[in-house]
Amino acid sequence: MKIAVVGVTGVVGETILRVLDERSVAVDELGAFASRDRSEPLVWRDRAWPIHKATPEALAAGGFNVVLFASSDDASADLAHHAVAAGAVVIDNSSTFRESEGVPLVVPEVNPDHVGPNDAIFPVANCTAIVLCVAIAPIARGAGLRSLRIATYQAVSGAGKAGLEALAEEERAEFTLEQSSVVSPFAAEIFRNVIPLVGSSLDENGDSGEEKKLAAETRKILSLPALHVASTTVRVPVRYAHSEAVFLETERDTSVAELAELLAAAPGVVFHRDGIVTPRDVEGQDLVHVARLRAEGDSKRHFQMWVVGDQVRKGAATNAVQILELLIERGRFAAAVNA
Repeated sequence: MKIAVVGVTGVVGETILRVLDERSVAVDELGAFASRDRSEPLVWRDRAWPIHKATPEALAAGGFNVVLFASSDDASADLAHHAVAAGAVVIDNSSTFRESEGVPLVVPEVNPDHVGPNDAIFPVANCTAIVLCVAIAPIARGAGLRSLRIATYQAVSGAGKAGLEALAEEERAEFTLEQSSVVSPFAAEIFRNVIPLVGSSLDENGDSGEEKKLAAETRKILSLPALHVASTTVRVPVRYAHSEAVFLETERDTSVAELAELLAAAPGVVFHRDGIVTPRDVEGQDLVHVARLRAEGDSKRHFQMWVVGDQVRKGAATNAVQILELLIERGRFAAAVNA
C-alpha cells in the first residue's frame, strides 16, 4: 500500500507516522511531503525517505492509494483535489472540507455509517469536537440530546510546534529574566495565563472561529442539525490534551446511573466513576476520559461532566489513521493491501 503524508515534519504529521507504526498499518511505500524540499531524509521503519515539496505533480506522480494531509488549510485546498484526481483517497486534518455538503465528517467510534463507498475526501474534524463527540455520542444515542454548553481548556500543542515553542520560550524567559524571542501564535502571553480566545478573531456576535467550528462540527458528527451548542474556548498553559467542562440537557428523563452505564460501555471512552482525570494523565493516549458525571440538583435532564483527550492523537492523528483502518476493513484498498 502506498501512503503519502503532507506536512510530515509537523506535530500532527510526525504523530501520524508514530500511530501508523503503533497500529501496524501496512505501508509498502511512503511519500514524505512538506512545504519545501528538505536536505535530510525522514527515517521511518528503518528506511530513509526523501522529503519533497508537496506539489500537484508530485502527488499525482506517486501513485498513492491514500494521502494524509497534516498541513495548512491552503495546502489542502490547493492539493487535495489533485490527489483525488490521481486516484488517491484523501484524509485531511485541515478545516478545508469539514463543512462541505456531501463530505462525511467521520469519527469512527461515533458515526462509521457516514462512510460512503464513493467518498474520496475524509476531513478529520476539529480536535475539540472529536474529543467532545466521542464522550457525548453514547448519551445522545441512549437518552437523546437537546443542548450542550461547553467550556474548553485547550493545550498549546493545538497550535502546533509554534504553540509548544511559545510556552517553552516564555517559561525560559520568565526564569532567566530575558526577553522572549519567539513570535507567539496566541493573542496574549500563555505562560502562567489563560487566554479566552482560540482560533480566529471574534465575529460580530462575539464568537471565535474555534467556537463556531465546535458547534457546526458537533452537529454534523452527531447528525443533530438543530442541536443547541454554546461554548467558550480557552487556551491554557498545558502542553498536550484538551479538557472540556460539559453541561448537557437530555431529551428524556434519565439518571446519573444510566448515563454512567452508557459511558462505561462506549467505544473509545474511559469512564471514571470516582476521582478526577487531568491532561497530564492522558498524554499520549488514544482514548477519551470522562469524569465527574453529576446531575444538576434533582434534575433528570440536566447533567455535567469533565472530558479530557489528547488532541494531537485522538483529536487529529489517531482519528485520521482510524479512518484509514475503517476503509481498509471495508475493502476499499483490497487490491493494494493484498498485493
